[in-house]
Amino acid sequence: MRCSYHIVEQGLNKSISTLAPACCRTTQKETTELASGRTIEMEDAVVSAATGAMGPVMGKLVALLGDEYRRLRSIHTEIKTLTRELETIDAFLENMAEAEDPNPQDKAWMKEVRELSYDVEDNLDEFMARVVADKSSKPEGLVDNIKSKLKRLKARHEIAKAIEDLKKHAIEVSQRNKRYRDHAISNTSRSPKIVDPRALAIFEDVSKLVGVDGPKKELLQRLADDQQQTKLVAIVGFGGLGKTTIANQTLIAKILEFLQNKRYLIVVDDIWKVDDWNAIKCAFPRTSPGSKIISTTRINDVAESCCSSFSGHIYNLRPLNMMQSRQLLYTRLFNSEEKCPSDLKEIADQILQKCDGLPLAIVAISGVLAHKASKKDKWNQVKDSIGRALRNSSVEAMVNIIALSYLDLPRHLKTCLLYLSIFPEDHIIEKENLIKRWVGEGFICKESSRTMYESGEIYFNDLINRSLIQPTGIDGKCSEVKSCRVHDTVHDFIVSKAVDENFVTVIGVPGVNHDPQMKVRRLSLQNNGEIPACLIVSNARSLHVFGRNAKIPSVSQFGLLRVMDFEDCWQLKDYDLAGIGNLLHLKYLRLKHTGALKALPEELARLQELQIDIDGSVYEMEFPEAFQRLVCNVALYLNGHNKVPDETASVQRLRVLEGLSVYLQSVEFLKGLGQLKNLRRLGMVLIYYHCGRDWEANLKQAQSSVCELGKAGLESLHLYIDEEVVEIFEMDSWFSVPPYALRELVIEGKSVTRVPTWMASLDNLEKLHLRIYKMPEEEVKILGGLPSLRHLCIEWADFDYDDMFDDPPMEVVEAALRKAMEDHPNRPTLVWTTEWDPLPSFLQLRS
Repeated sequence: MRCSYHIVEQGLNKSISTLAPACCRTTQKETTELASGRTIEMEDAVVSAATGAMGPVMGKLVALLGDEYRRLRSIHTEIKTLTRELETIDAFLENMAEAEDPNPQDKAWMKEVRELSYDVEDNLDEFMARVVADKSSKPEGLVDNIKSKLKRLKARHEIAKAIEDLKKHAIEVSQRNKRYRDHAISNTSRSPKIVDPRALAIFEDVSKLVGVDGPKKELLQRLADDQQQTKLVAIVGFGGLGKTTIANQTLIAKILEFLQNKRYLIVVDDIWKVDDWNAIKCAFPRTSPGSKIISTTRINDVAESCCSSFSGHIYNLRPLNMMQSRQLLYTRLFNSEEKCPSDLKEIADQILQKCDGLPLAIVAISGVLAHKASKKDKWNQVKDSIGRALRNSSVEAMVNIIALSYLDLPRHLKTCLLYLSIFPEDHIIEKENLIKRWVGEGFICKESSRTMYESGEIYFNDLINRSLIQPTGIDGKCSEVKSCRVHDTVHDFIVSKAVDENFVTVIGVPGVNHDPQMKVRRLSLQNNGEIPACLIVSNARSLHVFGRNAKIPSVSQFGLLRVMDFEDCWQLKDYDLAGIGNLLHLKYLRLKHTGALKALPEELARLQELQIDIDGSVYEMEFPEAFQRLVCNVALYLNGHNKVPDETASVQRLRVLEGLSVYLQSVEFLKGLGQLKNLRRLGMVLIYYHCGRDWEANLKQAQSSVCELGKAGLESLHLYIDEEVVEIFEMDSWFSVPPYALRELVIEGKSVTRVPTWMASLDNLEKLHLRIYKMPEEEVKILGGLPSLRHLCIEWADFDYDDMFDDPPMEVVEAALRKAMEDHPNRPTLVWTTEWDPLPSFLQLRS
């Protein structure tokens, strides 16, 4: 969707143009020349897991040589020396990042250099922020002028000393490691714009079906007998073998049958400890005759404990055989075995033998092969790489295949994948939120042809295409992935690597340890996690808190945060955000399901470059008067069932407002809504049972405000309508002036009876979703004539046509629309469905 791109882009671009050097504004064709004559390409200017903040640091050092900082000319030589030293270090880090298994000395040196790069950038950012603050202040009188000059002199002295110290440190670090290498590996990456449908098919069909039939049949035979006592089958096998898949394939078909007869079928997935099972088993009544239990575990002792508690059996899940392995690999790469080139089949079998029949390993290796040319020499290179990585253990084999997939990634995707280690295991990760975090962290640099959000979508889709993340929330009407999760084995791998490289510090997860001597760069608090007193968090760039049991840290501990996110933190109180106005580098703040937070702090208005996302519980939250002066951008995600404060309509920097229940609001609020000239995405719910006495006035004012927003540049409009709205929506003059920027229009809920003529004026509309039950030929022509259309979804209401026999039937309309889309210059995608979602699409991931 285009609607959310500019939310992040505008605020961050302003920040970059104010504080950051030229290199942070580069595009693929733009470069910045360094002291040595080397140039920084776009990708060099971003923060990465491999090189830390080295790219942005070198660009900022170059900026210090410019006219804006001409008072620093006395230390130009030191700046140039430091820049050249960092260039050499950066080149070495680039090479070492591609090494499959660096030796301990190199790993320690790489970690030290990355830490140095973060410290350098922290110093530079603090100085640059001070310069900007000095420029914005206007001293009055002689005394104030003298004080201001002395302050600037002190700042120059401090940065000069910092540069000198950093130069010495960099030289010392370099001298401790003279073994620079010259084995750079090409990092050419593909950037697909859409999710490969084969990748979706893997998670929707293939990985759940290949090799499932036999084990499923055996399981059913063991479960289906005439014994009246409660029965258990424990599925045991190492990670990635398909335990969860097999159990779920049993589950869906049988659960209804058992419940109808007052019996139960329960799957207890992925048990790690006997103690955990002992606690869980007490919840299962033994007095329900014929009930069934399935447990999955990687650990034999746990399986034996499960079975000893009931009349149980252990089922050792076997790997896929070669035929099933081929089916999985070939379907992923070529859609069928028949389409595999004959000269690749032998090498494919050799690769599959090394995968040992592990579905996850085969899916992971297919992600590598999918981005290689279909040539024997390229596949041989992959096969040899697997051979170097394999050891005796099948678990290690799979982990090392995942490591191979990781090493095959370009640098920016490695960074984005490792960042997912901040999320708890099995967490559903919203795409939009994830991309905003990437942008706020500085992982994505704006290119000339697309926004940073659009680039982030490409990164996200590429990780899905490579089978390293799994799509979960998929909008079936437009095949757009809205959310993802990380397979537990991949999650284990990235957490281990991220912690080892001090890229992320995770607190509150058993078995994940941190080095108390290392500075925290990104902090994730989970479960009942609490920051140890000895941990150095003042240099953290992001803070992520999950769940209501984590201990909320004081904001005053963090001075360099770029990203701060609280999710399901009902323990978050107003006072916990005290001091947030001092976080001058904060780019993204998200509050999701933080119901105890009653008022946003006024000091947020100081942060001009901030993007604020508030998801849920807004109806109880106060927006201070200072928010009328906000320069940063705000997004509100409501649940469609609550009234929001009237003062919300005065937040002029509101960019996103979703889930707004029109009938619950005051007319004054709806009138103010039309004056939100920066609003780009609007989702409104108009449900009859929310209606009050003034519902007609509300509806009329909402329509008027939408028209005003259309004039101001509204890009996306979602409406969930009831009968009362249909008539107004179908009027020929719903928009008095065509909404010139509208790119997305979604009408859900009750069916409309016609395509209104005003739709013909939507010249920039790219995505249209309608629920309708009749469409004559002239209305088909309206849709076929939309010049920018790229995606059309029609929900056809299945009504009795006895009273509408003059209208063309469904089959005729569908055929006419398909023909219109084929004849359209853009050849838009047409999704035709008779299904009906009871919940508006913009609320489905928010509930």
